[in-house]
Amino acid sequence: MFNDFLNGSTMNKTRVEIDGHGKVHVPCDKYWGAQTQRSLTYFSIGTDMMPIELIHAYGIVKKAVALVNCEHGLLTKAQCKLIEKAAAEVATGVMDEHFPLRVWMTGSGTQTNMNVNEVIANRASELAGNPLGSHDPIHPNDHVNLLQSTNDTFPSAMHMAVATQIQNHLIPSVRCLRDGLLEKSKEWKAIIKIGRTHLQDATPLTLGQEFSGYVHMLDDGMARIENALQGIYCLALGGTAVGTGMNTYPKFSEQACKKIAELTGLPFTTTPNAFAAQGAHDALVAMSGALRGLAVSLLKIANDIRLLASGPRSGLGELILPENEPGSSFMPGKVNPTQCEAMAMVATQVMGNDAAVGIAGAGGMLEMNVYKPLMINSLLQSIRILGDSCGNFDQYLVRGMQANERKIQTHLDNSLMLVTALSPALGYRKATAVAQYAHEHNTTLKAACQALGYLDEAQFDHLVDPKKMIGPSDS
Repeated sequence: MFNDFLNGSTMNKTRVEIDGHGKVHVPCDKYWGAQTQRSLTYFSIGTDMMPIELIHAYGIVKKAVALVNCEHGLLTKAQCKLIEKAAAEVATGVMDEHFPLRVWMTGSGTQTNMNVNEVIANRASELAGNPLGSHDPIHPNDHVNLLQSTNDTFPSAMHMAVATQIQNHLIPSVRCLRDGLLEKSKEWKAIIKIGRTHLQDATPLTLGQEFSGYVHMLDDGMARIENALQGIYCLALGGTAVGTGMNTYPKFSEQACKKIAELTGLPFTTTPNAFAAQGAHDALVAMSGALRGLAVSLLKIANDIRLLASGPRSGLGELILPENEPGSSFMPGKVNPTQCEAMAMVATQVMGNDAAVGIAGAGGMLEMNVYKPLMINSLLQSIRILGDSCGNFDQYLVRGMQANERKIQTHLDNSLMLVTALSPALGYRKATAVAQYAHEHNTTLKAACQALGYLDEAQFDHLVDPKKMIGPSDS
């Protein structure tokens, strides 16, 4: 079908657009132009669409540059207004259906930049009362792409999309989950349970203390992401082809980035070195690493919760999870920790995305990295699914989760590791003998102490008190 557009066999449904390689037939109802149409033919790989968040960011780039260029007299006020209106429609999602390109294209993202240029130019021409494809009074290269190259605009749009999605979607979702876990930590601060190391019984702690660790992990994760954002806020815009800023004017990059900051409300600024920003994408690699770190924490939290909730009768059973849906098509009444499983898959995917981003980041050669579409697709997927899963995990699991205090108390009472409280009084060797005797004879620690002649009942009760074992000793 796409080849039909190129050879003109669907003339009755297409219009002719012209680029440097000649004429191309484009669907009459689409705002894209010749280069976009060529890309649909030559890069029909897979079903992964160029992330729409990147397109929205690109709309802001084009609007900001048009405003700055107008201030310098490079565009007329009429031309600027047309570009500004069309670019705003791109940025706000009005034109989403006109961005059909796949991720797997040229590594610079040139076809996507031109897709944006063509849509804005055609929409601007339409606003001026002229037909699509006329490039009158707005040309995609001469006006929309004025003083820009794909090589500086695409990485700028990448940074903008990442920063916007992190600030508007990921951080709020993680913070909600963090707050939900904090509520449980406070609610369960007095529930003493047995701790576990190596999946074996250890000394006691409170369920609240256990969950406070999860809260702090998410605090640290958000802090690492916020730190990585500082590099993301630096934009390559103004570097043009190789970072020199050829064909721009002094202070263009600073003024354009300042305008973007005004339009987005985020502290974007020009990069201190465009050669680094365009030849490599280390800031994006660092952000991917921060996202991986968050994923690692979330996987640990999800695994801990599903382990503590295992059972309900043959596992640990210390947590009762919300029963959101049937767990089996075969076993009646079965309920599974599905939110934990979804989170585990998301975390795993994010770790895989980070590996891809790292390899892609290392693939930059000389003055440009040609893995840009892969990098932004991976990053935005990671941000999106992390944010979504944190929201679901909080709403559908954490908020309705309950402590099974009866099972927690049973495990605490049966644990041999309460013997650790006897070490200061009896010494390590005798305390070990107590634990071994109790285990071998299937009896309590108290009975073992009495049988071995180490302590009487009152002495044991004074020394072995779980409430005294959840923090430093007073003496």
